[in-house]
Amino acid sequence: MQKILIIEDDPKIAEHLQSYIVKYGFSATVVENFGNVMEEFHRQKPDLVLLDINLPSFDGYYWCRQIRKESICPVIFISARIGEMDQVMALENGGDDFITKPFHPEIVMAKIRSQLRRAYGEYASQVQERILEIQGLKLFPERLELSFHNKTILLSKKETDIIESLLERYPRVAGREDLLEKLWDEQVYVDENTLNVNIARVRKKFEEVGLLGLVETVRGSGYRLVVTW
Repeated sequence: MQKILIIEDDPKIAEHLQSYIVKYGFSATVVENFGNVMEEFHRQKPDLVLLDINLPSFDGYYWCRQIRKESICPVIFISARIGEMDQVMALENGGDDFITKPFHPEIVMAKIRSQLRRAYGEYASQVQERILEIQGLKLFPERLELSFHNKTILLSKKETDIIESLLERYPRVAGREDLLEKLWDEQVYVDENTLNVNIARVRKKFEEVGLLGLVETVRGSGYRLVVTW
């Protein structure tokens, strides 16, 4: 059953959407903690998100950008804002479609089904999923998942990017400058310690799947994988 995450702070509208979506055979969850929407996103792993613009704490544009750092699942904005610039902003911040309030439930369902078909169904790209593997260690970049033997864990986008670089360059060294450019190319300057912190997180992720000492620091150069199993 495909999952829909509803990020809407009007309880009546959220309940209305949820009941209609469930009626048509989907799973629907309403976000209640608007201070950290991503916690619920990680918990539910939705196939599609319905997202309002006017929300407490941070607006829908912000949360769409956060989702796009980790996922390419369809995001449909639902908002009372009807200006052209609002729709442009929604699309430029990572949205896939825009529905104005008040809306007809049938229109919402039609757009949900359309986006799901495009992302996962008959209209979806048939490009084969990328898998990077070294002796049983598998990285699924599109899923943000790392797997070794029978254990699979979730990664952040930056952890995925670092591990992808290490796997692609194995057994060569992944240079610090190359990693910084790949991960933070939108920033003019990044504190040297920022990469160290992220490498430490990657090491912990490897430990979670039972791999100790996998990432070696090459002084003055960068990092490389040491595969000994």
